[in-house]
Amino acid sequence: MIYYGSTAFIVGVVGGILSTLVFVSLRTFRQSSCAFYLTIISIVNTGQLFTGLLSRILNILLDTDGTETSLFYCKFRGFLFQACIGMSMTCLCFAIVDQYCATCTRPRWQLFCNIKLAQRLVFISFILWILHGIPYLIYYDHVFSTSTNKTTCTSTNHIFSQYRATGIIIVLFGYLPVGISMIFGILAYRNVQQMVYRAVPMVRRELDKQLTVMVLVQVTVGVVTIIPYTTLTGITSNANIVYDPSGKAQLQYVQSIGLLVYYSYFAVSIIFLYEYSVIEKTIFLERILYLYVCI
Repeated sequence: MIYYGSTAFIVGVVGGILSTLVFVSLRTFRQSSCAFYLTIISIVNTGQLFTGLLSRILNILLDTDGTETSLFYCKFRGFLFQACIGMSMTCLCFAIVDQYCATCTRPRWQLFCNIKLAQRLVFISFILWILHGIPYLIYYDHVFSTSTNKTTCTSTNHIFSQYRATGIIIVLFGYLPVGISMIFGILAYRNVQQMVYRAVPMVRRELDKQLTVMVLVQVTVGVVTIIPYTTLTGITSNANIVYDPSGKAQLQYVQSIGLLVYYSYFAVSIIFLYEYSVIEKTIFLERILYLYVCI
């Protein structure tokens, strides 16, 4: 697992940085609200790899858990962890809804696809997730276990622990964003298929099609990587299974594998490779449009 985690971390960080640089450097994507959401996703996914996956890799390599030795890290890791995942899932939903509106036939809905609105939504979402993470700073603490003689970093509030296991991991970081993305992804794909029969400029049609496919690939990866871990988390919340010693050990092993698959959402590189091919095609279309205008 250490080899898979290390590979996923390196590929994810490099891919996230390159993807961010490409989106920021191209004028076409700087003016696109959907591309702005994808840029934020790349940034927070890279941050998630540092706060989540890297810490687990170091725990195995150094044979020590930083959350057990530093109270500040114990509180701050959970705070950043939920903020990065929350922003990633929120921007994914924004991106696919944005593409649905952009490819819709109603001009009023297309007005929602502008960069200023996207920036405001991202800023508001960032503030909300920062506020949402305050309980991590309050309730997470070092707890000494007399049975294991070890200090662990865990929540000292039972209600918040239950909310984190069900409300956050299963709903907010699991089924809710995936469900929203799937619904609007299907609707956006249907709109793109119908754009061929509408009087839409070629460059805009190609750009909307490319951005929609980008987001749909991201949604597909999210379904494959997020749903298994979310489902396993829901199963482990069943007391009858958790308190069975043999079942608990097997379930924890399966859940650890599911967690690695979960991190693949933040580290998958095929999306970035596809983005580069799409971007090259967009640059080519921009040049054709420029020559056409000059002539």
